[in-house]
Amino acid sequence: MTTTVCVPRWVSTTAVLAALLAAVLGAGVGCADGDESPVRTAEEEEYWGDPGGRWHEGGWRELSRDDEMSVTDEQRREIERLLSIGYLAGSTAPPANEGVTIYDKKSALDGYNFYTAGHLPGALLMDMRGTKVYKWEHRFIDAWDRFPGDALPKNNKSVGYWRRAHLLPSGDVIAIFEGVGIIKVDRRSNLLWANFNSAHHDLEVMDDGHIYTLTRKAHMIPRINDEHPILEDFITLLDSEGNEIHSFSVLEAFEDSPYAPAIEEMADRGDIFHTNTIEILDATLAGRVPGFDEGNALISLREVGVIAVVDMKTERVVWALKGTWEAQHQPTVLPDGNVMLFDNRGYRGFSRVIAFDPVSLETSWIYKGAAPNSFFSRECGSNQYLPNGNILITESDRGKAFELSPELTIVWKYINTAQVGDNNEFISSIFEMIRVEPDYVQGWLGKRR
Repeated sequence: MTTTVCVPRWVSTTAVLAALLAAVLGAGVGCADGDESPVRTAEEEEYWGDPGGRWHEGGWRELSRDDEMSVTDEQRREIERLLSIGYLAGSTAPPANEGVTIYDKKSALDGYNFYTAGHLPGALLMDMRGTKVYKWEHRFIDAWDRFPGDALPKNNKSVGYWRRAHLLPSGDVIAIFEGVGIIKVDRRSNLLWANFNSAHHDLEVMDDGHIYTLTRKAHMIPRINDEHPILEDFITLLDSEGNEIHSFSVLEAFEDSPYAPAIEEMADRGDIFHTNTIEILDATLAGRVPGFDEGNALISLREVGVIAVVDMKTERVVWALKGTWEAQHQPTVLPDGNVMLFDNRGYRGFSRVIAFDPVSLETSWIYKGAAPNSFFSRECGSNQYLPNGNILITESDRGKAFELSPELTIVWKYINTAQVGDNNEFISSIFEMIRVEPDYVQGWLGKRR
């Protein structure tokens, strides 16, 4: 069993366990309602200034605490081999529950790892051996004070971390506070702008600086439900300064298309879609798959198990598919024309990564770990195709990221070092890890703050 709780980063072990118990009982410790007054008391400053993050307990350890302390290096390598599908010879074996635990330098793509995690309202840049070489950090409340929205969020649940971030070649970063808004900071973490537009989950930055993201609105839509509100998702385009250019409804994009039947099983209240991915298509599948034209958007709707392509000019869905996956994230078109996605719960309730041909719908390959419970992220997850043909996978809920060779062999693995509790039983989520090549950051990385 895996449990997620919202707890402050400074929390004691006793408080962590209390938060876990309260989460199980439905009390929502650490995620309580906050005062929306513009003048904050000391308690309110603490609430908004250090709201905590996203931590998981249970299931992430690859060795028990006793085993970790007692096994030899040789035994640890053997355990790693049994947990994988044949790690390549030469992989290193540092401590099994923390940091870089697998690194085959000949097979892994060299570079830096840029990621966001549940313990930090910021992002980290890490080398291949697990050394943190750069950090960005900017608190929600500091951004709000400079660029306030209409009203503070109802609670601080999602403002203790950056859910998704994009690293620009200059060292500037554009980041999302989940369901709250989007900000841009420079490489010294100075705030450049903020737009509290309820941005969530994903963003894509175009060559001209424009930004596509997902936003949402909770409101009544009588044709769906005349008694209860729904959370409606939108595809939103911003300019390079964070100002909205245009926005349109994902719901209406389906309703106004031949693919309306794909959402017939949606709920009639609450988070009906939970759209979690937007990718602007290149020309890889243009002319091969109808609708996959350059400039259209590939999106993922978790709650209905659908991935779809939206024509950004007509604002209508032009392709949609419901597969055997469940609660999926991050569909992306690969250079060979296959579509890859992170299937969170479609393999006996556990996770896998799938690549399939969007024309024949035949599966090209599946990664699902050595055993069903060896690979699992219930809520989040990501996958990135690397220039050498490898795949970098983020197993978010367990705080892990690992790189697969084309033979689906693990050639690099990282386990988040942000752990709390008497026995480090809570681990910080890694929302997405992206590999960037050395040339991408060399112009500013050596410069100090």
